[in-house]
Amino acid sequence: MSDIKETERQLKALANKRRLAILKFLASKEPASVGSIAQEIKLSFKSTSNHLLILSACDVLDREQTSTTVLYRLTRPVSPLVKTVLGIL
Repeated sequence: MSDIKETERQLKALANKRRLAILKFLASKEPASVGSIAQEIKLSFKSTSNHLLILSACDVLDREQTSTTVLYRLTRPVSPLVKTVLGIL
């Protein structure tokens, strides 16, 4: 049952065009900072940060803080659901 709940959490997180754009960007260029992701998807720093937190909370992204910079990358191994979504994008 927990696999179903985890899949549901990930599906809800992925059901947003901005978060899909983030995944697409990170699939081609990772790790990336919040600022570079925000610039790529043409969204404010604060909104981008909120989307990244949602993706991190459902184990789609890993975050690594180095000094004052937070870098994001796809979680390894990449979940089958995320692989499927990235294949469609």
